[in-house]
Amino acid sequence: MSRRTIGSADREVGAAGLSPARRWIVLILVSMGSSTIYAPAYLKNTFYDAQLESLHLTNTQVGQLMSAYAWTAVAVYLFSGLIADRVRMRTLSATGFFTTAVLTFWYAMLPSFGVLIGIFIGMGLSTILLWWGVRYKLVRLVSTEEDYSRSIGISYGFYGAAGLLIGVIGTWVLGAFADDAQGAFRTFLLVIGAMIALLGVLSLVFIPRFEGEISGEGSVRAVLVDAWRALANPVVLLTSACLFFVYFFYTCTSYTAPYMTALGADATVTNAVSVVRTYGITLLAGPLFGMLAHKAKKSSLVIWIGSALAAVAFGVVAALPGEEGSIVAIAVLAVALGFIANGVFGICSGMLTEGKVPLAAFGAATGVLSVIGFLPDTFSAIWLGSILDDAEAAGDVTTAYPTVFLILAGIAVVAALAALALQLYVRSHRGRLEAAYAAGAGDTTGAAAVGAAA
Repeated sequence: MSRRTIGSADREVGAAGLSPARRWIVLILVSMGSSTIYAPAYLKNTFYDAQLESLHLTNTQVGQLMSAYAWTAVAVYLFSGLIADRVRMRTLSATGFFTTAVLTFWYAMLPSFGVLIGIFIGMGLSTILLWWGVRYKLVRLVSTEEDYSRSIGISYGFYGAAGLLIGVIGTWVLGAFADDAQGAFRTFLLVIGAMIALLGVLSLVFIPRFEGEISGEGSVRAVLVDAWRALANPVVLLTSACLFFVYFFYTCTSYTAPYMTALGADATVTNAVSVVRTYGITLLAGPLFGMLAHKAKKSSLVIWIGSALAAVAFGVVAALPGEEGSIVAIAVLAVALGFIANGVFGICSGMLTEGKVPLAAFGAATGVLSVIGFLPDTFSAIWLGSILDDAEAAGDVTTAYPTVFLILAGIAVVAALAALALQLYVRSHRGRLEAAYAAGAGDTTGAAAVGAAA
């Protein structure tokens, strides 16, 4: 390699200095990576039965793995941004991918439950502390100010495409080796690990050194102070509460899959429905719900209506007879729930904009939103899993699923009420919120805006 080539590779560039092809490659890389890197930790959402059987776990233990990952994530969400401002995107992205790949290969060895807990804690650090800050910052770095909105929309499309690809691969592998459940699950994990490692290599090759990507501004104390100020803003609190309940029923639509299996559905059919529910409809749900929120000029309106529809759908699933003849109806409702849940979840952060949270305070607000909104991962699977395990111990697990879906219907109702409360709060405090937004426009800390809003 010539000295000139080496020098050009090390030169700092801005978005405008990248060729269109390079910008597309980096955008596709970070978008598909943002789906792939989280796949090992969230396999329960698409391949619940395979995980349960291959690892010889109870429903409660599957929940405990998710809880170990989620509590780690909650502890480091706020600080991932600090790391993203201090480490090159190329280095941080590659390190996150490589570390997660190693943990996935270890996961593929199907170790003991205690070791699995350690692996999930490790993935919490590699995917959240190291990689959580990469995605949106990298999309921003490869985008000019004018086309950022378009870029993030395209990014979600590639995110869904990558998830769909992983789902198709998983469905094929698990179906092709159905007579060896452990071998099939191990092979699937090895394939995912190889994909993640490849993304690490591509990060080193294609992500450039960006101008201004290293700021080194802020501190742990500043992050905590900003988070505390954000908590004083009712808009942030109501949005976080809404996301908490939306995320709860969004992730727990996954229980439709084991219910279908318990009623006698073929595993391949169940996996296919899970993949479509989780990833396939993301390609349509995100853009459609975004368009509806844009047209209504109120994310909260679309969210409370969508959550109310989800509550009805969960109620119908709970009311269906627990017999094989209900499988087709449950499959249809599962896809419908996935569509609604994906769409509603994707526009929750729009309530911050609806509530006039200024740009200066937006970073802290989204940090608080992540910490509170994703808390259901710490306990929901343990709680609902224990209900299923108790019923299974009593002799018939199918009797517990209606209870699970009634709980989720109630959760969806609370999500709708939280979104409605945000809408009413914004309507009754419009003048104060607009004044706070104006005050925060030139405030780099966001303190004035948060104080005025509160």
